[in-house]
Amino acid sequence: MSAQPARASSGLLSIGQVLQRLSSEFQDLSPSKLRFLEDQGLVTPERTPSGYRKFSTEHVDRIRTILTLQRDHYLPLKVIRTYLEDIDAGRRPQLPGTNIDVQGQSILSSERRLSRSELMDETGATRQLVLDAQHAGVIPSAEPFSESAVVVTGALVELSRFGIEPRHLRGMRGVAEREAALIEQAVKPLRGKRDTSAKARAAEAATEMASQMQVIRDALSKSALSQLI
Repeated sequence: MSAQPARASSGLLSIGQVLQRLSSEFQDLSPSKLRFLEDQGLVTPERTPSGYRKFSTEHVDRIRTILTLQRDHYLPLKVIRTYLEDIDAGRRPQLPGTNIDVQGQSILSSERRLSRSELMDETGATRQLVLDAQHAGVIPSAEPFSESAVVVTGALVELSRFGIEPRHLRGMRGVAEREAALIEQAVKPLRGKRDTSAKARAAEAATEMASQMQVIRDALSKSALSQLI
Protein backbone atom coordinates (compact mmCIF):
# COMPACT_ATOMS: atom_id res chain seq x y z
CA MET A 1 0.00 0.00 0.00
CA SER A 2 1.12 3.57 -0.58
CA ALA A 3 1.96 6.21 2.00
CA GLN A 4 0.52 5.98 5.47
CA PRO A 5 -0.12 8.93 7.81
CA ALA A 6 3.10 10.50 9.02
CA ARG A 7 4.25 9.74 12.51
CA ALA A 8 3.21 12.23 15.12
CA SER A 9 6.07 13.79 17.03
CA SER A 10 4.48 12.95 20.38
CA GLY A 11 1.39 11.55 21.99
CA LEU A 12 1.42 8.08 20.44
CA LEU A 13 -1.39 5.89 21.73
CA SER A 14 -1.62 2.25 22.73
CA ILE A 15 -4.35 -0.05 21.39
CA GLY A 16 -6.25 0.43 24.66
CA GLN A 17 -6.13 4.21 24.32
CA VAL A 18 -7.35 4.01 20.71
CA LEU A 19 -10.27 1.88 21.88
CA GLN A 20 -11.09 4.45 24.57
CA ARG A 21 -11.19 7.21 21.96
CA LEU A 22 -13.35 5.35 19.45
CA SER A 23 -15.50 2.97 21.50
CA SER A 24 -18.29 5.52 22.00
CA GLU A 25 -18.69 5.75 18.21
CA PHE A 26 -17.99 2.08 17.41
CA GLN A 27 -19.18 -0.12 20.25
CA ASP A 28 -18.00 -3.37 18.65
CA LEU A 29 -14.43 -2.16 18.09
CA SER A 30 -11.89 -4.53 19.64
CA PRO A 31 -8.12 -5.16 19.61
CA SER A 32 -8.66 -7.99 17.12
CA LYS A 33 -10.52 -5.62 14.78
CA LEU A 34 -7.61 -3.16 14.89
CA ARG A 35 -5.14 -5.96 14.19
CA PHE A 36 -7.34 -7.13 11.33
CA LEU A 37 -7.26 -3.66 9.75
CA GLU A 38 -3.48 -3.73 10.08
CA ASP A 39 -3.29 -7.21 8.51
CA GLN A 40 -5.35 -5.89 5.59
CA GLY A 41 -2.85 -3.06 5.03
CA LEU A 42 -5.32 -0.30 5.83
CA VAL A 43 -3.42 1.18 8.74
CA THR A 44 0.20 0.77 9.78
CA PRO A 45 0.88 1.74 13.41
CA GLU A 46 4.31 2.51 14.77
CA ARG A 47 6.18 -0.23 16.64
CA THR A 48 8.17 0.17 19.84
CA PRO A 49 11.50 -1.69 20.19
CA SER A 50 9.53 -4.28 22.19
CA GLY A 51 7.06 -4.72 19.33
CA TYR A 52 4.06 -2.94 20.86
CA ARG A 53 1.77 -1.08 18.47
CA LYS A 54 1.54 2.69 18.86
CA PHE A 55 -0.95 4.91 17.02
CA SER A 56 -0.74 8.59 16.15
CA THR A 57 -3.76 10.89 15.98
CA GLU A 58 -3.54 10.55 12.17
CA HIS A 59 -3.85 6.78 12.54
CA VAL A 60 -6.91 7.23 14.77
CA ASP A 61 -8.52 9.53 12.18
CA ARG A 62 -7.79 6.95 9.48
CA ILE A 63 -9.35 4.15 11.53
CA ARG A 64 -12.41 6.32 12.20
CA THR A 65 -12.76 6.94 8.46
CA ILE A 66 -12.51 3.21 7.65
CA LEU A 67 -15.04 2.20 10.29
CA THR A 68 -17.47 4.97 9.33
CA LEU A 69 -17.34 4.00 5.67
CA GLN A 70 -18.07 0.41 6.65
CA ARG A 71 -20.88 1.26 9.04
CA ASP A 72 -22.65 4.12 7.28
CA HIS A 73 -21.94 3.34 3.62
CA TYR A 74 -21.66 -0.48 3.75
CA LEU A 75 -18.45 -0.44 1.73
CA PRO A 76 -16.21 -3.54 1.68
CA LEU A 77 -12.59 -3.15 2.70
CA LYS A 78 -11.29 -3.66 -0.84
CA VAL A 79 -13.20 -0.55 -1.95
CA ILE A 80 -12.04 1.41 1.10
CA ARG A 81 -8.45 0.31 0.46
CA THR A 82 -8.50 1.62 -3.10
CA TYR A 83 -10.11 4.82 -1.87
CA LEU A 84 -7.42 5.40 0.77
CA GLU A 85 -4.64 4.58 -1.70
CA ASP A 86 -5.97 7.30 -3.99
CA ILE A 87 -5.98 9.77 -1.09
CA ASP A 88 -2.42 8.77 -0.12
CA ALA A 89 -1.35 9.39 -3.73
CA GLY A 90 -2.77 12.91 -3.63
CA ARG A 91 -5.82 12.21 -5.77
CA ARG A 92 -9.41 13.27 -5.00
CA PRO A 93 -11.48 10.10 -5.36
CA GLN A 94 -15.23 9.82 -5.01
CA LEU A 95 -16.61 6.77 -3.30
CA PRO A 96 -18.88 4.50 -5.34
CA GLY A 97 -22.51 5.18 -4.54
CA THR A 98 -21.84 8.32 -2.48
CA ASN A 99 -21.41 12.02 -3.04
CA ILE A 100 -18.37 12.28 -0.81
CA ASP A 101 -15.57 14.36 -2.26
CA VAL A 102 -12.20 14.30 -0.55
CA GLN A 103 -10.65 17.46 0.82
CA GLY A 104 -7.90 15.85 2.86
CA GLN A 105 -6.56 12.77 4.59
CA SER A 106 -9.50 12.07 6.88
CA ILE A 107 -12.81 13.09 5.38
CA LEU A 108 -14.82 11.72 8.29
CA SER A 109 -12.56 12.54 11.20
CA SER A 110 -15.18 14.74 12.86
CA GLU A 111 -18.34 12.66 12.60
CA ARG A 112 -21.10 14.92 13.83
CA ARG A 113 -23.76 14.17 16.40
CA LEU A 114 -26.79 16.42 16.10
CA SER A 115 -29.72 17.29 18.35
CA ARG A 116 -33.25 17.28 16.96
CA SER A 117 -33.21 21.06 16.52
CA GLU A 118 -29.85 20.88 14.75
CA LEU A 119 -31.18 18.14 12.49
CA MET A 120 -34.15 20.33 11.60
CA ASP A 121 -31.92 23.34 10.92
CA GLU A 122 -29.56 21.26 8.78
CA THR A 123 -32.24 19.67 6.61
CA GLY A 124 -35.14 22.09 6.67
CA ALA A 125 -37.38 19.41 8.15
CA THR A 126 -40.32 20.31 10.34
CA ARG A 127 -40.59 18.92 13.84
CA GLN A 128 -43.55 16.82 12.75
CA LEU A 129 -41.60 15.31 9.85
CA VAL A 130 -38.78 14.31 12.20
CA LEU A 131 -41.26 12.78 14.65
CA ASP A 132 -43.01 10.92 11.83
CA ALA A 133 -39.65 9.62 10.57
CA GLN A 134 -38.78 8.37 14.04
CA HIS A 135 -42.17 6.73 14.42
CA ALA A 136 -41.75 5.00 11.04
CA GLY A 137 -38.33 3.73 12.11
CA VAL A 138 -36.38 5.32 9.25
CA ILE A 139 -34.23 7.43 11.59
CA PRO A 140 -33.20 6.70 15.20
CA SER A 141 -35.82 7.20 17.89
CA ALA A 142 -33.54 9.26 20.12
CA GLU A 143 -30.85 11.90 19.95
CA PRO A 144 -28.10 12.40 18.96
CA PHE A 145 -28.44 11.97 15.20
CA SER A 146 -25.60 10.91 12.91
CA GLU A 147 -24.72 12.00 9.37
CA SER A 148 -26.74 9.05 8.13
CA ALA A 149 -29.86 10.49 9.79
CA VAL A 150 -29.12 13.86 8.18
CA VAL A 151 -28.99 12.24 4.73
CA VAL A 152 -32.22 10.30 5.31
CA THR A 153 -34.06 13.31 6.72
CA GLY A 154 -32.93 15.48 3.82
CA ALA A 155 -34.30 12.88 1.42
CA LEU A 156 -37.59 12.80 3.33
CA VAL A 157 -37.88 16.58 3.00
CA GLU A 158 -37.51 16.26 -0.77
CA LEU A 159 -39.98 13.35 -0.96
CA SER A 160 -42.54 15.33 1.02
CA ARG A 161 -42.78 17.70 -1.94
CA PHE A 162 -44.31 14.80 -3.88
CA GLY A 163 -46.68 13.75 -1.12
CA ILE A 164 -44.54 10.85 0.10
CA GLU A 165 -44.47 10.68 3.88
CA PRO A 166 -42.30 8.66 6.30
CA ARG A 167 -45.21 6.30 7.03
CA HIS A 168 -45.21 5.29 3.38
CA LEU A 169 -41.62 4.07 3.78
CA ARG A 170 -42.14 1.96 6.90
CA GLY A 171 -41.85 -1.20 4.81
CA MET A 172 -38.28 -0.27 3.88
CA ARG A 173 -37.30 -0.73 7.53
CA GLY A 174 -38.75 -4.24 7.44
CA VAL A 175 -36.80 -5.07 4.29
CA ALA A 176 -33.59 -3.80 5.88
CA GLU A 177 -34.20 -5.89 9.00
CA ARG A 178 -34.83 -9.02 6.91
CA GLU A 179 -31.61 -8.44 4.99
CA ALA A 180 -29.73 -7.97 8.27
CA ALA A 181 -31.17 -11.24 9.58
CA LEU A 182 -30.10 -13.02 6.40
CA ILE A 183 -26.57 -11.65 6.69
CA GLU A 184 -26.43 -12.55 10.39
CA GLN A 185 -27.31 -16.13 9.54
CA ALA A 186 -24.67 -16.25 6.81
CA VAL A 187 -21.83 -15.00 9.04
CA LYS A 188 -22.76 -17.16 12.04
CA PRO A 189 -20.18 -19.88 11.13
CA LEU A 190 -17.44 -17.24 11.08
CA ARG A 191 -18.45 -15.73 14.40
CA GLY A 192 -18.43 -19.17 15.99
CA LYS A 193 -14.72 -19.73 15.36
CA ARG A 194 -12.38 -19.42 18.30
CA ASP A 195 -9.51 -17.39 16.78
CA THR A 196 -9.32 -13.73 17.80
CA SER A 197 -9.76 -12.35 14.27
CA ALA A 198 -13.00 -14.28 13.58
CA LYS A 199 -15.22 -11.40 14.63
CA ALA A 200 -13.35 -8.98 12.38
CA ARG A 201 -13.62 -11.36 9.41
CA ALA A 202 -17.34 -11.77 10.10
CA ALA A 203 -17.79 -7.98 10.11
CA GLU A 204 -15.96 -7.68 6.81
CA ALA A 205 -18.03 -10.48 5.26
CA ALA A 206 -21.23 -8.82 6.49
CA THR A 207 -20.18 -5.50 4.96
CA GLU A 208 -19.38 -7.19 1.66
CA MET A 209 -22.78 -8.90 1.58
CA ALA A 210 -24.58 -5.65 2.41
CA SER A 211 -22.71 -3.93 -0.42
CA GLN A 212 -23.71 -6.60 -2.93
CA MET A 213 -27.33 -6.48 -1.75
CA GLN A 214 -27.29 -2.73 -2.34
CA VAL A 215 -26.14 -3.35 -5.92
CA ILE A 216 -29.05 -5.75 -6.47
CA ARG A 217 -31.52 -3.37 -4.80
CA ASP A 218 -30.43 -0.51 -7.06
CA ALA A 219 -30.72 -2.68 -10.17
CA LEU A 220 -34.21 -3.87 -9.20
CA SER A 221 -35.34 -0.30 -8.51
CA LYS A 222 -34.06 0.87 -11.91
CA SER A 223 -35.78 -2.06 -13.61
CA ALA A 224 -39.08 -1.31 -11.89
CA LEU A 225 -38.85 2.39 -12.75
CA SER A 226 -38.11 1.61 -16.38
CA GLN A 227 -41.58 0.08 -16.62
CA LEU A 228 -43.12 3.41 -15.61
CA ILE A 229 -41.15 5.77 -17.81
